[in-house]
Amino acid sequence: MKPKPIFLKRFVLLIVLHIVCLGASDVYAQYESEKDASIPLDYFYVKRTGTRKLLSKITFGLSTGYGSTKFKHELEGFGILQNPNELPRIFNAGDIASGYSNWVNTVTPLATAAQPGAFIVNADTARIGFKSKAFSIPLKATLHVEFDRYRIGGGYSIEFMHLGDFKPLTYANDIGTFKPEASSFFLQKYFGMIGGSVYRYYEYLLVVDANIGGYKLGNDFDKSLIKKGVFINLGVAAEREFSEYFRVFVRPSYEIKGYKLNVPESGQSINHRMNAFYVNIGATYRFPELRRCPIKGCHAQLNHAHGNREYRSRKHPIYKKQNPHYGENYPTLIKYKGKNKKKLNPY
Repeated sequence: MKPKPIFLKRFVLLIVLHIVCLGASDVYAQYESEKDASIPLDYFYVKRTGTRKLLSKITFGLSTGYGSTKFKHELEGFGILQNPNELPRIFNAGDIASGYSNWVNTVTPLATAAQPGAFIVNADTARIGFKSKAFSIPLKATLHVEFDRYRIGGGYSIEFMHLGDFKPLTYANDIGTFKPEASSFFLQKYFGMIGGSVYRYYEYLLVVDANIGGYKLGNDFDKSLIKKGVFINLGVAAEREFSEYFRVFVRPSYEIKGYKLNVPESGQSINHRMNAFYVNIGATYRFPELRRCPIKGCHAQLNHAHGNREYRSRKHPIYKKQNPHYGENYPTLIKYKGKNKKKLNPY
C-alpha cells in the first residue's frame, strides 16, 4: 500500500526545519556576545567632536557674599608703652627707647619715652597683643572640571576689606586701642580647588571642597617686611540645579591664613593671624556641548539633527530643567491647565 501524501509532506517539513535550525545555530554562533550582534548607534547619531566637546567639561562659577575676618597677634619679645592721651606703642623688650608704631602693615621706628602716669608691660611677664575684626565683600570666579562626583579646578578672588580698631588682649583698662594706617584695602587670592559631591536629593546637591593657594595684601602693606604662607579655605556648598547647565549655590566656609611681619633692627617678627568666615552666594554655568539650533521656527525640545550636524533645542532655557532625550518644557498639557481643568472632557 502506498503511503498517504500527508505523511510524506510532514516528513519533508521536518527535514527542512532541521536544516534551518542547524543553519541558524551556525549564524548565531559567529557572535561571541550580544553587543557584537547589535547595530552600533554610531550609524544613527552624529559623532560629537571638536572644541565644544572639550568646553562642555568646564564649569564656570561666579559668586559674592560676606566675610568676617579676625585679626590677632601676640607681641612675644616686645613690650607695650601706653602714655596718657597717646596711642599705644611697642618697644623691644628691655629697651623702651626703641619704639615702633603701625606694626600691622609696616613698621615705623619711633623714639619713645615714658611720661608720668604711663603704663608699661613686657611680654616676659604677661600675655600681650591686640585683636581686631574686619568685614569684607568678596568677588570670586572659578573654573573647574567635573568627572563622576568629583571636581578639580582653580580660581581667583578679590575682596574689599575694612579693618576695625585693634583692642588689647589683656589690660583693657590700661591700654588703649589704635587703628592702623591701612584700615581699608583690597585682598587678592589665587588658588586651586578640589572637591566632590557627598549627597543628592532630587535637584539639590551637597558638595564639600577646599581652596588652597596664595594671596596678595594691599599696596599699603610693606612687601619687603612681610612673609606669607598659603591659605586654606574649607567649605560646604548647597547647590540647586535649575537645568543641566545652570546651578545656584550658597557656600559657607572657614579660612586659615596669616603672615609674619619682620621688625627691622630687632631681629624679631610679629605673627599676624587673619582667619576668616565667609558666606558666598553665586551661580555656576557649564558650557553646552551642542550648538543652539539656528532655525527660529524649530520647536523641537530634544537634541536633534539638521543635515549632518546635531543641535540642542531652542526651547532649552538655562533656568529650567530639561531632559535632552524628550524635553520637559510642558510637563502639564494645556488641556489640563487653567479653566480647562474644570471640564469633565478637556478635549
